[in-house]
Amino acid sequence: MLWQISKEFDFCYGHRVWSQQLDSEFALTGCLACRHLHGHQGKIVVYLQSTKLQDGMVTDFHHLNWFKRFLDDTLDHKFIIDIHDPLFETLLPHFADKQHLIEHEAGYKIPDLTRVKDEPSFIVELYDGYIIVDFVPTSENISTWLLGIVSQKMSRLGVEVSHIEFLETPKSRSIVYNQA
Repeated sequence: MLWQISKEFDFCYGHRVWSQQLDSEFALTGCLACRHLHGHQGKIVVYLQSTKLQDGMVTDFHHLNWFKRFLDDTLDHKFIIDIHDPLFETLLPHFADKQHLIEHEAGYKIPDLTRVKDEPSFIVELYDGYIIVDFVPTSENISTWLLGIVSQKMSRLGVEVSHIEFLETPKSRSIVYNQA
């Protein structure tokens, strides 16, 4: 038998899909709105599965509390920007050299705020709101990134992440399946 459980997580975030291109025949518009700075109320659904139960469960739902904390601390009310975004230097001028960034094991970087410690507090707060990634922050790429993070951690419990569903809006979602 195969059992599967899921848990949902909500967070607010901003991003910019600088690489967006549309075919006006299908999109019925040439407006590249996702190239604008904009935000979403996102929802992540994590699906866990196992062929055996531990104490009658795939795992306890509380074993995903760490992921809720990760989302709250890392992505909630943050702006996700690709380090290769042509506007990177414009939006983060104090970090245009891309050298004063703190790298995290979860595959993202943040500005080293000591570089702006003498700036007004609103400048420090501005930079504190950036999460820098090495991919265009589309829903597909964000869900792939999060799948890797959750899969790595949950494997320590012997639990497989079968897939992640990422709802960028209530009507638009991406799903990425674990091929491991």
